Amino acid sequence: MSASVNAADLLPTGLIIDGVTVDSASGGSYDHVNPATGSAQATIPMAGVAEVDRAVASARAALPAWRDWNPVERRRVLMRFADLVRANVDELAAIASLEMGGPITMTPYAVQWGADWIEEAAGWADRLSGSTAPLAGRGVFDYTAVEPIGVVAALATWNGSTGAFGMSIGAPLAAGCTVVAKPSELAPFGAIRTTQLALEAGIPPGVLNLITAGPEASEALVAHPGIDKITFTGSPMTARRIAAAAAERLTPAVFELGGKSASLVFADADLDKAVTAAMQVIGNAGQICTLGSRLLVHQSRHAEFVEKLSGALAAIKQGDPFAEGVMMGPVINEAAQSRILGMIDRARESGKVVTGGGRGEGELADGWFVEPTVVALPDNSAELAQQEVFGPVVATIPFAEEDEAVEIANDTEYGLAAFVFTGDVSRAHRVAAALDAGNVGVNGGATPAGPHIGFGGRKQSGYGKQGGLGGVLEFVAEKTVQVAL
Repeated sequence: MSASVNAADLLPTGLIIDGVTVDSASGGSYDHVNPATGSAQATIPMAGVAEVDRAVASARAALPAWRDWNPVERRRVLMRFADLVRANVDELAAIASLEMGGPITMTPYAVQWGADWIEEAAGWADRLSGSTAPLAGRGVFDYTAVEPIGVVAALATWNGSTGAFGMSIGAPLAAGCTVVAKPSELAPFGAIRTTQLALEAGIPPGVLNLITAGPEASEALVAHPGIDKITFTGSPMTARRIAAAAAERLTPAVFELGGKSASLVFADADLDKAVTAAMQVIGNAGQICTLGSRLLVHQSRHAEFVEKLSGALAAIKQGDPFAEGVMMGPVINEAAQSRILGMIDRARESGKVVTGGGRGEGELADGWFVEPTVVALPDNSAELAQQEVFGPVVATIPFAEEDEAVEIANDTEYGLAAFVFTGDVSRAHRVAAALDAGNVGVNGGATPAGPHIGFGGRKQSGYGKQGGLGGVLEFVAEKTVQVAL
C-alpha cells in the first residue's frame, strides 16, 4: 500500500524548542507505524523531563515579549501562519494520510479546518478588552484589563493531525500566551510540520514549542510549576490523570473529551438526510468525538432506516488512503482495532450485527482495518450504547415517543453532542432544549459548527470552550484596577 508515497520524504521528526529542532532526547524514541500497512515508517525522539524543562523555560522566556507585542501585529503574524498552512495543504494532507490513515480525498479538509481555527482566533487578538465602571461620585474609577494567562500546555489529540493542532494552539497564541504543545506520538508529524510553518510565518522562537513525549514526561509537563493553564483533547480517563496532577498546583484546564452522541430520528424526519448524516461513521474511520454513534429511530421508520444505512455502508470502499475511490481508511493502531472488534463481539450477546463487524482481509490484512458496522440493539443498556467506541461502529435503538427518545439520549455519562432529525420545527427546538449536551445539530447541522462559535461538552465530555471569543477568553486573566480620584 501507498507504494507511490515516500514517507521518509514527507514525515518530519524532532522536537522544536526555542525555534531549534532537537533530533534526540532523553526519553528515548518511538517507532511510528503506518496504520494502513502495519509497517514502521519513521522514528521520533521522545522528550524526557529535561526536555520538558527546556521547553517550558523557553516559553516563559518568550512570554514577556509576545505578551507585549502590538496586538495588531500579533493578529497579522497569526494570519500569515494560517495562510501558510493553507498554502501547504497538499503536503499536510499527505502527512495526515500517512500518520492516521485517512483517505487523501478527505484529509485536505482537516488541514483547511486547522487553518480556519488559527485564523478565527487571530481575528480576536486585537479585539480583547476589559470594561469600565466610572464611579466618580464615590471618588473612584474602576476598570478591568484582560491579560494573557501565561504559558499554556496544549496536549493535542491524534485524530485530527493539523486540524486538531490548530484547534489547540490558535486561541492561546492569539490571547498572547506562549505554548508548549505535545501532540500524540500516534500522529505527531502534522503538528511538527505546522510548528515549522509557524516559525516561517514569523512567530518568534519560544512562543510555540513542540515536544513528543511518553507518560512520564507528559505528567511532568502538566504538573510543571511553569505552566499556567492546560488545554487537553482526548479521553476522560487521561483527563482525570491530568486533572489530578494539575490539582497539586491548582492549574486550570480546558478539557474537550469523548462523546456517545445520540441522533434522534423522528417519524416525520427526512430519512435520506438522516442516513447521509449517519454515514459520518466512515469519516476518519469513526474516530470522531462528536460522532452520532447511537441512532435512536422511531419504531415506525426503524427497519427502513437500518436497511438504507446498512446498504450504503456495505458499498463503502476501504483501502490504501492514497488509492482512487477509497472512502475509508484504517483505525489508528492494532490496539484500537482489537478493542473495537471486542466491543462488536460483545454486542452480539444482546444485539444483532446487521452489516460489517469484521476486520479487513486480503490486501487489508496487514493494516488496522475494521469494517463499517451497524448493530441493532433492543435498548440503551448495552456497552455499545454506553461506551465510546471511537471506531466505525453505530448502534440503532428504536423508540416510540418523544419523551422516551430524549430520556434514552440523555442516559449516558457523556454530554458532548446530539443530533435531531424532524420535520416539526417546534419539536426541533423543544428537543434541543431538553438534550443534555453541549452541542446540538438539527436536520444536518454540524457540531462543532465551526471555529467561529463555542464548542465544548458536559458531564464526562469535559468543560471549557473552544472556538469564537469564548475560546480565546479561556486563555486570558481579568485584572481589576481601582483608581482613587
